[in-house]
Amino acid sequence: MSQRKRRDTKKLSRKRPPKTRDHKRVHVCSVRLNDEEKTLLAAAALTARTSLPAFLARSALAAAHDLDNTAAAIAGQRETVSELFAARWHLGQVGNNLNQVARAINSGGQPAELDVVIAAVHRAVQRVQDATDRMLNQT
Repeated sequence: MSQRKRRDTKKLSRKRPPKTRDHKRVHVCSVRLNDEEKTLLAAAALTARTSLPAFLARSALAAAHDLDNTAAAIAGQRETVSELFAARWHLGQVGNNLNQVARAINSGGQPAELDVVIAAVHRAVQRVQDATDRMLNQT
């Protein structure tokens, strides 16, 4: 009885449902990488917020589904995705500055950096828009 109660009160950390038996990955493939390749792929997996094996599986499956895609096109897509992530991060940083300016204005102040921050927001938004447009035009 105590086992059952313990199992019922256990917090679930998984945010998505488990894969069904038909979709569960059961095969293991070994891949050899040199230090540079592993570093590059690990950084890409971290940027995509996934594990290295999951990143490798998704990347390989995407390539297998689109055999007409050339290596140059794939490299261009990778650069665009990297730029989109970097632009998104930049927009977050600029948004933080904008929040600080808004706090100062709401407190009755007139920050001298207002024009600089607004110009930075416009540049960051344009950077995200440009990267998004490039990504949409590649498909």
